[in-house]
Amino acid sequence: MSFGSSDKDDDVMSEINMTPLVDVMLVLLIIFIITVPVINHAVKLDLPRAASQPNDVKPAHIDVVIDANGVISWNGKAVDEQALKGNIEIAAAQTPQPELHLRADRKTPYENVAQLMAAAQSGGLNKIGFVTEPNASR
Repeated sequence: MSFGSSDKDDDVMSEINMTPLVDVMLVLLIIFIITVPVINHAVKLDLPRAASQPNDVKPAHIDVVIDANGVISWNGKAVDEQALKGNIEIAAAQTPQPELHLRADRKTPYENVAQLMAAAQSGGLNKIGFVTEPNASR
C-alpha cells in the first residue's frame, strides 16, 4: 500500500467509512446522558393522606302536575294559583335551588303550561324540566 503509486489511483474504495457513524453515535450518547437525569428528576415528598369524597349534592326536585282540566298539583297536593306562587317563592329561596319537574297531561292546553312556566320564572325558579313518557313500541 503505497500512497504515491499511480497505478492504484483509479480503484474503488470498498470499505465503509465508520467515522461519521461513530460521530453521530457519540453525539446521541451525549444527548441521552444529559437528558435522562432531567426526565427522571422528581422531588420526593411525603404528602398527607386524607379520605375525601366528592361533595355531590343533588338538589331536590318538585313534581308539578297539570291534568287535562288545568288542575295543578304540587308534590301530589292540589293547589290554587295563590298557593302555587307561594310554594314557588319558598322553593326559589332554598339553597341549592330545587328543580321543577313539570308533568302535563297530553290534553292540557299550552296556555296552562305557559302560565305555570311564567309563574315559576317570575318567582325565581331557574330550573324547569319537562317529564314525558316514552313512546310505546308499535
